[in-house]
Amino acid sequence: MQQRFIGKYALVTGASAGIGEAIAVRLAQEGASVVINYSRNDSGAADTAEQVKRAHSEGGFNDARVLIHKADVSNEASVTAMFEAVLGAWGRLDVMINNAGIQKPAPSEESMTADFDRILGVNLRGCYLCSREAIKHFLSRPGGGAIVNNSSVHEIIPKPQYLFYSISKGGMENLTKTLALEYADRDIRVNAVGPGAIVTPINMSWINDPKAKAVVESHIPMGRAGESAEIAAVFAFLASDEASYITGQTLFACGGLTLFPEFRTTWSS
Repeated sequence: MQQRFIGKYALVTGASAGIGEAIAVRLAQEGASVVINYSRNDSGAADTAEQVKRAHSEGGFNDARVLIHKADVSNEASVTAMFEAVLGAWGRLDVMINNAGIQKPAPSEESMTADFDRILGVNLRGCYLCSREAIKHFLSRPGGGAIVNNSSVHEIIPKPQYLFYSISKGGMENLTKTLALEYADRDIRVNAVGPGAIVTPINMSWINDPKAKAVVESHIPMGRAGESAEIAAVFAFLASDEASYITGQTLFACGGLTLFPEFRTTWSS
């Protein structure tokens, strides 16, 4: 395991489970102090914190720290209070991981405005608010910083019956590129990761059903769903100095889903 984040401070939203949990642990394994943000899952956040502490201990990172902060990222006052608390405790933030996200399926003609507001509130507004506050801090001191957003293959692939989720990820693509361009000359990098079908709690409807899982994996060129740890490794790379010349990009970690897998056979020729 590399040690790219010794002395660095990172905030991970939605870190009580799934990909967010894996990112928090991966950064800790590489030496980072980590803020675990969550909104509802108290026990999950506590479990992530224990994993982070264990990673610090096993890596010998005696100066690394962990904070748990409950906040609704879609709420501006909640986000600003979180940053005040984190910066008050640590005085510095180097890495912002916008991971928090939700989805809810529905035929689009039956979709509800309240669901639109909630899903875009968490997925897109939350990303904007946390990025804004992180950038304010990065600009206040030398050294810049890195923001990595958790997008999706559905940033570019339509997802029928998940209209609001798809809208939020499409918006995240432009948010990522716009912020990256605006602050590129001030040592602030903004990138995104686009996961495909990943084994996480949000996908339990097919993960726990062998037939459904087989159908999902039949569409993936690599023939399997991804693991959270695999996605966390991509986040760690983009947040690290190894990606120092990369900004405004979405790195798709999707087993080939963005390669138009339906064209694996020459049915169109």
